[in-house]
Amino acid sequence: MTTPQFAARGLAGLREVGKLCSLGLDVFRLTFRRPFQVREFVQQCWFIVSVTILPAALVAIPFGGVIALQLGSLTRQIGAQSFTGSASVLAVIQQASPIITALLIAGAGGSAMCADLGSRKIREEIDAMEALAVSPIHRLVVPRVYAAIVICVLLNGMVSVVGVLGGYFFNVILQGGTPGAYLATFSALAQLPDLWISEIKAVLFGFVAGVVAAYRGLNPKGGPKGVGDAVNQAVVITFLLLFFLNFVLTTIYLQVVPRKGL
Repeated sequence: MTTPQFAARGLAGLREVGKLCSLGLDVFRLTFRRPFQVREFVQQCWFIVSVTILPAALVAIPFGGVIALQLGSLTRQIGAQSFTGSASVLAVIQQASPIITALLIAGAGGSAMCADLGSRKIREEIDAMEALAVSPIHRLVVPRVYAAIVICVLLNGMVSVVGVLGGYFFNVILQGGTPGAYLATFSALAQLPDLWISEIKAVLFGFVAGVVAAYRGLNPKGGPKGVGDAVNQAVVITFLLLFFLNFVLTTIYLQVVPRKGL
């Protein structure tokens, strides 16, 4: 690849990032425009729940179990078995729960959202709405993005509970841990800000997943095949952004919030 070609691709990538950020700002700006599409919002919430709640629960159980087994083995080696419960809770609530929820929202709900908007685009429904002075972002994108946010927050709480229960089961049953010690150490290292950062991550992850899915759905290339490519691109881009955003938020949180002493 020559230098001009590399520079052209770099500029095209920056242009795409700018358009994506612009769509995110438009979603926030049009949130306060009346009327809010309540019916569309409720329908999208129900759809996202229907395709994500069961997979989220099924993924949370083994995920919490793996974390509990790994931490239980580690704490046994260093003679700190009594802190298995608190360490498992921190890992599940701070990291595993929002990541699992966001990946499922992006993989199931976001892909369907992208495919729906992409099919509307190639059928020229989006262009017809713009010709009638109806904003497709306000009418279609805003309720979908906020549905992804709300469901992501709610599923995050469910995954946290299921993951902690799964960790409790695997630690107590398979590793012979003490139930009382596992439950009693919940508050040894964990604190309320850990729950807040988990919910903040869920809100931001849901927003990112919804905006990326909407952006790729509104900009398919190449007809029906382009819609399929847009869905794949939306999922991959969302995954990359979520892991990067999780790294940034975790770094900031660990630097700002003081850890709880033993």
